[in-house]
Formats: sequence, structure tokens, C-alpha cells
Amino acid sequence: MPAPSAAIRLYRHVLSGHCHRVELMLSILGVPFEPIDMQFGPAGTRTPEFLALNAFGQLPVIEDGDLTLADSNAILVYLAQRYDRTGTWLPSDPVVCGHIQRWLSVAARQLAEGPATARVANLFNSAIDREKAHGIADRLFTITDAHLADQPYFAGAAPTIADVAHYSYTAHAPEGGVSLEPYPNIRAWIARIEALPGFTPMPRSAVGLAA
Repeated sequence: MPAPSAAIRLYRHVLSGHCHRVELMLSILGVPFEPIDMQFGPAGTRTPEFLALNAFGQLPVIEDGDLTLADSNAILVYLAQRYDRTGTWLPSDPVVCGHIQRWLSVAARQLAEGPATARVANLFNSAIDREKAHGIADRLFTITDAHLADQPYFAGAAPTIADVAHYSYTAHAPEGGVSLEPYPNIRAWIARIEALPGFTPMPRSAVGLAA
């Protein structure tokens, strides 16, 4: 697939795992991009200008030529299909695609409602049901750890966009007070992701168990 004619514009918040998964995919694929740092709320994602890009007022958003696209998982699908020259990050095999979609759905629900929510509460002093978020995280990680005992990546023997979708909030779960110590297979998977060519980290925050 051809490289973009100009750098992709990525509207992001540097502490957002949703934004980082897009940045990670761009970096792994070697696609040039221009980060545009945004703030949440009336002075940032709720301005008329930004709402014209995403009526839901959520990050991330990319602009690639004439295309404007929101939603981190949707962006991962687009980037893989358009710019992955290897065809490995979103393979055409229907079985693998099915497994990828399953884990994208988990990222959009259990990962978001558990580890991501717990982390946001610590980062921004949000009022949430921490016990509920921690319970969702612990159940998710128990299932994920067992899944990764049998294969190195979420959808099989090679990394896919499913792994990219799960990395940021999983690796940073301790910032939400969720320990990764009970989950050796997840910790080994995190190390494999961080060893990939093009890997770029998300900034660490000294909150929760990471304080």
C-alpha cells in the first residue's frame, strides 16, 4: 500500500490509552503522522471545531487526506488495511479476523470498563465505583492470562491489531491500582509487544501502584 501523501494528523491526549493504541500502530507501520495534542472538555474536545471532526467529542481522531475518522478501534482497522504492507496486522483469514473482532469488542467493553476506568479515576480524580472497576479488571485479566498461556498473541502466533488494542491499558493497569503480578502470561505478552520493531511507549504516570 502507498504511504500517505502527507503526514496523518492525529488528534490525541498524551495520557489516553485509546490515543496511544493509534500512535503505536502508526509507529509500528512506519506511517508518518503529526500529533495534535488536545485537552478534554469545553476548551478542547467540546469546541465547535472539534465537534465538526467527531460529533461525540471523543479522542482520538485522524485526518488522512480527505478522510476524517474517529474511534480508536475503527482507526486500527483502517490503518492496517491501508498501510500494512505485510498483511499480518489484520489478515484476510476469516478465522483470524473473527478472533481479532472478538478481542476488539473486549477492548471496547471489559478493558474500557475495568483497567481503563480505574486508571482514569486515579489520573483525573474521577468519582467511580473502584471496586466494580477492579472486579472487571481482575476477571478480564484472569481470562486473558489463561488465553495467553496457549499462544503468544491474542489472535494466534503473530501480533495483530487485537494486541495493539489491548496493550496500552493492560500495560498501564497498575496506574489504576490493578496489579499485574498474578498474571505471568500477560506480563510476558507485554514484553513481546514492547520488543516489536517500531514500538513506542505511552508516558508513565506516578499514580496507583505505580506511585
